Amino acid sequence: MIADGKVVTLHYTLKNDGGEVLDESTKEHPFAYIHGSGQIVPGLESALSGAKTGDKKDVTVTAEEGYGEINPELEFKVERSNFPADKELEEGMQFTAEMKDGRQHPFTIVKLEGDDVHINGNHPLAGETLHFAVEVGPIRDATDEEKSHGHVHGEGGVQH
Repeated sequence: MIADGKVVTLHYTLKNDGGEVLDESTKEHPFAYIHGSGQIVPGLESALSGAKTGDKKDVTVTAEEGYGEINPELEFKVERSNFPADKELEEGMQFTAEMKDGRQHPFTIVKLEGDDVHINGNHPLAGETLHFAVEVGPIRDATDEEKSHGHVHGEGGVQH
């Protein structure tokens, strides 16, 4: 049964409200995570608690329980001079910047306009309602090494 500290293997398809497939796993390449460790969006994680191998579920996750609402404070423009002069910039390019509190945060360049670079620090799926179709695969206890590393090793996880 899925509970905190268990490695869960999933087969899933993720769609938006329009029915467009945004992401999916395959039988050959399942997705594995440690339940209760915040590795998947909160709404999906809570919906999967207590499920068993072989269970199939359709789960709708609100923006609030997914990647959050769009934060307009993370959408702004900066001058081109804030980037290395020898760095070619393109729309869609991602980079990490240090926030006022010292945290590193990912941003995406959304538009280049003269010397202005429009950037967005919201997750690409922020503000979206997410529709997951999941099938629960094998479930097992996370090893001490997986717990200390904070991720799954082996099939569906990190290969060391």
